[in-house]
Amino acid sequence: MAEMWVFGYGSLIWNPGFNYDARVIGFVRDYRRVFYQGSTDHRGTPQFPGRTVTLEHQPGATCWGIAYKISREEDKQVALEYLEVREKQYDEKVYLDLYTDSSPKVPALKNVMVYLATTNKESNKNYLGPAPLEEMARQIYLAVGPSGPNKEYVFKLEDALNKLGVEDSHVLELANAVREYSDA
Repeated sequence: MAEMWVFGYGSLIWNPGFNYDARVIGFVRDYRRVFYQGSTDHRGTPQFPGRTVTLEHQPGATCWGIAYKISREEDKQVALEYLEVREKQYDEKVYLDLYTDSSPKVPALKNVMVYLATTNKESNKNYLGPAPLEEMARQIYLAVGPSGPNKEYVFKLEDALNKLGVEDSHVLELANAVREYSDA
């Protein structure tokens, strides 16, 4: 069987949690990263969900992240089982083309697997959707789950993107709003 590629745009950037053979920094087209997914199992609880990122379809947008290559059959099985549990609140898997700095017009990789959380309330009970920045900042500042504080997730994502040389205005705005909230 062929190699498998998985695209990480949230915590998979700094903590993939599975064996991989190579990683490629790149972006997917027509999607943007948004803090619209409720987290009741990692960065929040059912009583007080945190917010994590998903991808929202938006023509013309780009979302940078890391694609991980998994070649060995055994590694693929382990990775898939692991991701199915870790990403269980993400109700859709899509296969997208990945572009890079050196290949911005022609896909550097095709059929990269991406987990995303849809707006469909039946298949995705934890979808929160957009909210005013201050409201999202407050929720993130206060939410804590089994994987730790929600604010840590935001700051780790901000830091991971900085290290990749990627500027994401939504992440930046929210990280700054969470910092302001904690100073208030």
